[in-house]
Amino acid sequence: MSKRHSSMPGDGRPVSLKMLGEYLGLNPSTVSFVLNDTPNRSIPEATRQRVREAAAKFGYEPSHIARSLRSKKTQTIGVMVPEMGDGYHSQVLNGVADVLMRENYFFFTVHHRHRKDLVSTYTRLLQARGVEGILAIDTKVDATPPVPTVCVANHAPPTHVCSVVLDESAAALESLRHLHDLGHRNIVFLRGQSFSSDADLRWEANLEAARLLGITVRDDLTIRLEKDTVTPELGYPEMTDLLRRTRDFTAVVCFNDISAIGVVRSLADAGLSVPHDCSVLGFDDIPASAFQIPRLTTVRQPLQELGQVAATGLLGLIRGEAVEPMISLQAKLIVRESTARVPSR
Repeated sequence: MSKRHSSMPGDGRPVSLKMLGEYLGLNPSTVSFVLNDTPNRSIPEATRQRVREAAAKFGYEPSHIARSLRSKKTQTIGVMVPEMGDGYHSQVLNGVADVLMRENYFFFTVHHRHRKDLVSTYTRLLQARGVEGILAIDTKVDATPPVPTVCVANHAPPTHVCSVVLDESAAALESLRHLHDLGHRNIVFLRGQSFSSDADLRWEANLEAARLLGITVRDDLTIRLEKDTVTPELGYPEMTDLLRRTRDFTAVVCFNDISAIGVVRSLADAGLSVPHDCSVLGFDDIPASAFQIPRLTTVRQPLQELGQVAATGLLGLIRGEAVEPMISLQAKLIVRESTARVPSR
């Protein structure tokens, strides 16, 4: 056994296994076995305790890269989102983070602004950085990535890619039935942007629900959103343009809460009161929707649960477990202050 030193070198260098070994009078491999909890090693508990105390005293951190090379596990996930706003995507990401932190996984987050070239590039870059899997939130994944992948809100994922989605049909029927029961028939519909992964299915669900309830979806009262923004500007200018052409409607069904907030402001600027002159219904139930004036009636997506289920499924795929290719969660209508019975004219 080599001579034990009384102190570590004080030249500012990071503490290494060799330095710890010299300080303790142990072979560096023995120190490594203890700190990495290597099984089947006959090392006395007293020695193990000395190693742990020395590592804590001098702030030794094991090399994550070296450990990953040995185990071929990086404990790292790549997360792709369109943007880093404070609405839908951040709520789903919170759910993802809850699971990954609990399971001691680190994650990289990249945002691509719905650019197909960046989605493809980031997939390759994340793989090159050693991620064990990819979680894509509101991201159209056209090809099967080379690592286990789970999508959130992708209703048509490629082969071997799992997806966690909302039951859009049930959500549309519940929300439109609410307006129908209040007497609304002339309804404005805000259709989601073409690049949004759930826009088309949500639109089809609204059309089918309207058909079942006997509501006519009028072309002149249908607005296709196009802006790539996470502010209420998403709904404001389009609603303002419509109000210049017609006021022959009593309710507005919005693609999401952000656009609904913009619609409420546009109606107010036109001298109309919500819900006394026009009802407004949102989608998502982001935290801000309960604090608007008026408080927003909306369809609540279980956003954090979407993220938790997706992250749990991804870790299952990484471990080689069987995971359902499509997992559907239920929404809930939250009735607040922005919807009311059709006003008498």
